[in-house]
Amino acid sequence: MTASDLLVVGLGNPGERYAHTRHNIGADAVELLAERHGERLKPDSKCSSRLARLRIGGRAVVAAVPMTWMNESGRAVGQLVRRHPVEEWSAVIVVHDELDLPQGRVKVKVGGGLAGHNGLRSLEQHLHTRDFVRVRIGVGKPPGGPERGADWVLSKVSGATREQLAIAAAEAADAIESIVSEGVDATMQRVNAG
Repeated sequence: MTASDLLVVGLGNPGERYAHTRHNIGADAVELLAERHGERLKPDSKCSSRLARLRIGGRAVVAAVPMTWMNESGRAVGQLVRRHPVEEWSAVIVVHDELDLPQGRVKVKVGGGLAGHNGLRSLEQHLHTRDFVRVRIGVGKPPGGPERGADWVLSKVSGATREQLAIAAAEAADAIESIVSEGVDATMQRVNAG
């Protein structure tokens, strides 16, 4: 059991089939964060996740992507929190896709509603709190209405959309680094102002 200053979790589905889908944008952002700091996420079966230990601004950060399905994310994050305890829930940063934000928009918030997100619902069921920090990456509303949501977030993207989401993943990684170095409130003010 090793304590960490912060635990950063990028939500997504495992496997090549879901790589570079809108639903995996949180996982993409955390992969990028690890790469920026010279690390790669490696499987850790005790946490049902791929993870890397990073040092960002002198702080110990565990970056992880669950290897569970999105709607089972909470099981992996529960294991992560037990193996890498943090002092408070605000030290857990969850990066995820958000239908209620325009595509490519990044926002930071603490707690809040689940907005129908199965990954967040699973986290609440396993952690019994919503008080973690969320880096939300907008994927926009599906054309054809909410009942098309699953197809929208699980379909592969290409061209300009993929480029826009890659930029958003980089902005989310910037936001995580800012949270580590400047704190949540300062980051929220700057990032959410757009």
